[in-house]
Amino acid sequence: MSDRDDECISGLRNGEKDAIEVESGKRRNRSIWHRSYDIVFWTPPNLRWNADEPPRFSMGLNVLFGFAGAFTVANLYYSHPILNVLAHDFGVPYVRVSNIPTLAQAGYAVGLLFLCPLGDMLQRRPFVLSLVFFTASVSIGLAVTKSLQVFEFIQFLTAVSTVTPQLMLPLVGDLAPPKRRAAALSIVVSGLMLGILLARLLSGIMTQYVSWRYVYWLSVALQYCIFAGLWMFMPDYPATNTHVNYFKMLWSILVMLTKHPVLVQACLISFFTSATFTNFWTVLTFLLSGKPYYFDPVTIGLFALVGIASMICGPIYARVVIDRFVPSFSVLLGMMWCLIGISLGTYTGTFTVAGPIIQAFLGDFGMQTAQIANRSAIYAVEPKGRNRVNTAFMVATFCGQLVGTTVGSHLFARGGWIASGSYSMGSIGMALLVTLARGPWEEAWIGWHGGWSIRKKSRESAHGKMEGLVGRHLSGREELDKTIAHT
Repeated sequence: MSDRDDECISGLRNGEKDAIEVESGKRRNRSIWHRSYDIVFWTPPNLRWNADEPPRFSMGLNVLFGFAGAFTVANLYYSHPILNVLAHDFGVPYVRVSNIPTLAQAGYAVGLLFLCPLGDMLQRRPFVLSLVFFTASVSIGLAVTKSLQVFEFIQFLTAVSTVTPQLMLPLVGDLAPPKRRAAALSIVVSGLMLGILLARLLSGIMTQYVSWRYVYWLSVALQYCIFAGLWMFMPDYPATNTHVNYFKMLWSILVMLTKHPVLVQACLISFFTSATFTNFWTVLTFLLSGKPYYFDPVTIGLFALVGIASMICGPIYARVVIDRFVPSFSVLLGMMWCLIGISLGTYTGTFTVAGPIIQAFLGDFGMQTAQIANRSAIYAVEPKGRNRVNTAFMVATFCGQLVGTTVGSHLFARGGWIASGSYSMGSIGMALLVTLARGPWEEAWIGWHGGWSIRKKSRESAHGKMEGLVGRHLSGREELDKTIAHT
């Protein structure tokens, strides 16, 4: 054999060795990735889905979902009370950092529209864990960056993935027994609203004593704690719609609004009540920091404790009232609480601090209880599409928040506290009209057919559907037709 042949053979062998090394490197890299994925998203045996013995929805799991909702949605609000500090640290005008809350709300809207509907297609456990892990990891950038542009970009990304609470709520609607669905939902809704207030409270107080960056390090730690808690205790529930086209699913949200009057009614009520919530908490700072109070930022931040007190009362009220009466009656009561609180706060708040305190408690309490009652009603209309129902509801809520913040701020600048408060009273008046447009047993768009009874019936929900059918995969109408045919 010639030297040339030996060189060729040697070259082939070296090439084979290189190819083997490259392939083994790829396998090693893939195995590392797969191993990491398997560790992060591995499901403990006791949490795996078993159709014969499905995991029990316990109070502990309910509270965990509420905790996760509270400190996930808080990511959107940490910046609100420290915008002046951020402006000073980044060396930019105040108007420049005011883009941060706007970008956060825009990112949240993107997540609501394009991520939340996926909850009807994907398995909830890996989907939720992925979002929480992504949010926690990316949030590290908020604590370390020295660039405002990078901060804004990361805030937008974390806001997009901060839709975990909106995946928890439909899941609770799926899992909770009908007799305590409102109470179970109230725990998560209370957690969500608690997170909004706690974020502002913690951020404002911490920044008085330490760097604002510690606020975001705390956020990172809380996100990883949420991930660990959900990893250890959240069962692997199956997907409800495995063969649905994503774009058809988005279109179906609009179709739902043409089919279900109760969903449209709930969306309109939430739009108007959410406007009063953000209007109040936005202009309250202007009122308390000026004449006649001149409160410092820490004192103003402590007003969140009043709102927190109302959130704590929510689950108890839901158990005693909302679970026993039809949703429209509970919504009506909530509107009345709001109206009383807003009236007292608006027309006494300029000369006594008791007015805003009463408004903070009754306004938040009324809005919270109305939202819980509305959610318990709308989750019954599409058992296999609860995430899409929730998306429609939350988009309306989000739009109301934006309108309330914008209109309330402009009215306060022109006419003061009474002008912005009068706008809130008008919004609650509109919500009351929408509530009264349909009776508790009405299935059409407007009317009071079916009676005036406010007690929930033993076999039917407030919308004429069988209570025992809620949570099954067929629609209430299909199941009702089957029942009638059988009898």
